[in-house]
Amino acid sequence: MDTLQELHSSTTSNNSIKIPTNSTLSMLSSSSSSGTTTTTTTTSSSRYENQKRRDWNTFGQYLKNHRPPLSLSRCSGAHVLEFLRYLDQFGKTKVHTTLCPFYGHPNPPGPCPCPLRQAWGSLDALIGRLRAAYEENGGQQETNPFGARAVRLYLREVRDLQSKARGVSYEKKKRKRPQQQLHQQHLFVALTQGETSMQP
Repeated sequence: MDTLQELHSSTTSNNSIKIPTNSTLSMLSSSSSSGTTTTTTTTSSSRYENQKRRDWNTFGQYLKNHRPPLSLSRCSGAHVLEFLRYLDQFGKTKVHTTLCPFYGHPNPPGPCPCPLRQAWGSLDALIGRLRAAYEENGGQQETNPFGARAVRLYLREVRDLQSKARGVSYEKKKRKRPQQQLHQQHLFVALTQGETSMQP
């Protein structure tokens, strides 16, 4: 789910933004499945770059419509948090409150009045794209507002809250340590050599 492309146009007065819709994304995703791996990689890369450009332009528009208007050089982590909270009004993910009988249920059996929010995964991906775009557009890594501690803490808080409210685990799968992988490779080699020596 792409955070910004799902937003529809709104008027450009009173702190609201006119956000472009994405008609080209459907064309990109419906590319021929008979293409080679190289074509798929190029399409994915260009899809990511297009989305990053749209996100960057939308954030720029948000800063322009901010009251008072805000330049990128004066933008801080607090402004990024303000932007993320603004995006919540366009969210499509049901986040149950602690008073809701469906709190913690991954598949609630019925409707409830709980608010719709941006999904944590969408916000996390958005911040990743904006962080990269900031540096590609001349920003310094040390002053990148998208990498601010407050933004990281906010994303962690959203992840934990949504995980509990929706009954969904966002834990990363544990990667096998290199030692374990090496041990498994040795075990595999030993087993395969044992099989070949047993054959007549």
